[in-house]
Amino acid sequence: MAKKRIGAHFSTSGGSWTAINRAVEAGANTLQIFSSSPRTWKPGTVRETDAEKMCAARVEHDVSPLVIHASFLINLCSQTESIRDSSVAAFRAEMQQALALGAEYLVLHPGSWKGLTRDEGLRLTVQGVAKAIDGLPWQNAPFQVLIENMPGAEFSLGGSLEQVGELMARLRPCAPVAVCLDTCHVHVAGYDIVSAEGYAETMHQVGQHIGFDNVKVWHCNDAQAAMGSKLDRHEHIGEGTIGAEAFRRLLHDERFVDAAFIAETPADEPGDNLRNVTTLRVLSAG
Repeated sequence: MAKKRIGAHFSTSGGSWTAINRAVEAGANTLQIFSSSPRTWKPGTVRETDAEKMCAARVEHDVSPLVIHASFLINLCSQTESIRDSSVAAFRAEMQQALALGAEYLVLHPGSWKGLTRDEGLRLTVQGVAKAIDGLPWQNAPFQVLIENMPGAEFSLGGSLEQVGELMARLRPCAPVAVCLDTCHVHVAGYDIVSAEGYAETMHQVGQHIGFDNVKVWHCNDAQAAMGSKLDRHEHIGEGTIGAEAFRRLLHDERFVDAAFIAETPADEPGDNLRNVTTLRVLSAG
């Protein structure tokens, strides 16, 4: 990418393509959306006209990549068979919508293997993704599923960088897969990205377990909770326990020159997305 790609998560109210206008108004040149409600099993639908408007708006305003976040309900490694079946169906629908909209990335929370073993969780997740993606035309699209790291809670698959890398490696034979790292999740899982020394050690582990080229998106979220707390509470950039300097360091890290940086910070008030995108832009420039 010629330009540093900085954006946020935007609403699709009024049609998926309207998120592009919101992104541009906030000074973003990349964005994340939900393709349907993230808290229901009911899949959304993509009309051909919506996809065409989305594509045209992205070209007009040079907005790329388009990232879709999969439903929070999806848990491919659940101990309950009915939930796994619903998760496969929901993830397949997410895949179909992402491909229809021309999205480059679909972010997936790996899920919880509570009641099972870690290895069973990994195996079931791989099986679920393989089943969901079977027969879909992803080979002809610039598209990847991104495994997101999690805050480190017990039984949470992807709670460590090592698990994220292992899941990516196991999925590689059956799916186009890479990684999305969340700064808040990294921090509360116990990895130090605040101090210069801690950042260097954490990035050593990213390189060792995941590989820098495999990190396609950074979710840029400050944290309300302390490092190692395992509490996933996002805060505005520079106003939490991570702090602005850590984001400056990350944005200037040449190993992620081609990654997109997308804020999932609180958007409770008008202008919140503009505020956080602007902060990230200033930090990337200074």
